[in-house]
Amino acid sequence: MHRKPDGSWDKARLPSRHTTEGPARAPHRSYYYAMGLGSREIAQPFVGVASCWNEAAPCNTALMRQAHAAAEGVKRAGGTPREFCTITVTDGIAMGHEGMRSSLVSREVIADSVELTMRGHAYDALVGVAGCDKSLPGMMMAMLRLNVPSAFIYGGSILPGSWRGRDVTVQDMFEAVGQHSAGTMSLEDLCDLEQHACPGDGACGGQYTANTMACVSEAIGLALPLSSALPAAYLHRDQYAEATGEAVMALLERNIRPRDICTREAFENAAVVVAATGGSTNGGLHLPAMAHECGIRFTLRDVAEIMKRTPYLTDLMPGGKYPAKKMGEAGGVPMLLRTLLDAGLIHGDCMTVTGKTIRENLEGVVWNGDQDVIRPVSNPFTPTGGVVGLWGSLAPEGAIVKVAGLKHVKHRGPARVFDGEEACFAAVEARDYKEGEVLVIRYEGPKGGPGMREMLSTTAAIKGQGVENIALITDGRFSGATRGLCIGHVGPEAQDGGPIALVRDGDIISIDADAGTIDLEVDADELERRKAEWKPRRTNYQSGAVWKFAQAVGPAHLGATTHPGGAAETHVYADI
Repeated sequence: MHRKPDGSWDKARLPSRHTTEGPARAPHRSYYYAMGLGSREIAQPFVGVASCWNEAAPCNTALMRQAHAAAEGVKRAGGTPREFCTITVTDGIAMGHEGMRSSLVSREVIADSVELTMRGHAYDALVGVAGCDKSLPGMMMAMLRLNVPSAFIYGGSILPGSWRGRDVTVQDMFEAVGQHSAGTMSLEDLCDLEQHACPGDGACGGQYTANTMACVSEAIGLALPLSSALPAAYLHRDQYAEATGEAVMALLERNIRPRDICTREAFENAAVVVAATGGSTNGGLHLPAMAHECGIRFTLRDVAEIMKRTPYLTDLMPGGKYPAKKMGEAGGVPMLLRTLLDAGLIHGDCMTVTGKTIRENLEGVVWNGDQDVIRPVSNPFTPTGGVVGLWGSLAPEGAIVKVAGLKHVKHRGPARVFDGEEACFAAVEARDYKEGEVLVIRYEGPKGGPGMREMLSTTAAIKGQGVENIALITDGRFSGATRGLCIGHVGPEAQDGGPIALVRDGDIISIDADAGTIDLEVDADELERRKAEWKPRRTNYQSGAVWKFAQAVGPAHLGATTHPGGAAETHVYADI
């Protein structure tokens, strides 16, 4: 669409015409000459290559290398790449302290900063390279918001560590803290394990949030098939990055845009894959947020209904036994999509960044019966998904729980209420709780936290102590590495006066993940009396980025978004 008969590019409808075309743009072009570009390169489409590289954690350290490779692919296909970096807040480092309040906020900052860089410099297309939990949805949200031809590539998972003859991941580290506090692991063993759990570059090596959203990137059509399979340490990942750069140029030529790819049916496919892989509960937060960028209403209830009818098919940590690396070796997302498509559980006609549909991409993918990581639909671990939604008097707007590999899916017991994670973690570390209780951590929602922190430190400590007859409920979030009956995203959150704000010690809470219910067994009149006495809390964040997030953020069941989204648009960046 943007090519002239002689093969050169016609910028008449591309954003970069505003910075590169005509006499009035001579000052702008002078900057590009200063960076070593020639007139031919300035006349080509400009492709933003955004990466979340930093030295915060191993999730991000291989991203610059892959961004350079993607830029080479853009060049080879006749485009002019412009690399830039955005931030990442890495949950493994932020976990368990005030830093986690920055995590979900970073998703918005990533999307906003990529948008502003693209808008400010009038780039025509986007390649996004991301490696950590919030950076994947943040990058894809920017693509959907801008709606210029875009392609995503995951930075890859970390290889499993090896400790005393077994594979280990960072999940083992968090659970080892609980074992140490319970007296079942020595300090020497804890320190030895920490030196072996994470052997190099890559995101956390199980079906935690990063790998869940990497699978989503393929299932939803924004990433090349198999591009999420290889670990970050494998240098031949760079070939996928180069191919991604080439693919975005083909998309630009055909004017195939992210919203052509990410239809409602594509979001349904993504939810199926989260459920089938026993993925992170954060999928129930990020998919609605991504859909919001397109103007598609796709809520937690929509996600949960799809998950309820999706079989759980992959034997991946934390619910199963294999690290993420093994799924790639078994055939990756295409192998999973093969059995899902054959069973009629996904939409095969959705467009993807290859320029072909899901069904066309899967031509030639033959089911591999010699692997045991991915099961066929005919032989699932469980007939319903690894993640389910809950509704009831404690959560009128819903909640979400990962049940993959979980036997303890029903619980009824007295509440033990904590205002904030630190108080609960202190009680857990001191073994100051009773089996059978329901631990309630509130004022950790998007507004009330602020920032909707994850609770891996607390849940992992409980798991490490060997306690299973317990439930944990929060208006905050849980890490994809969480195990146990841990229910997050309870809405309305406490800061909005939801029922979770009214719970008192000793109140009976009943949970049934099979039935999808979560109820507070307190008389409605009593709750009304409590509500009349309730006031929202004043947080410690009264200025800065976290304060700004708290002012703008919406409810978790709609994705905890901070702006009106695609439905309110009067223009789309791609058409400026």
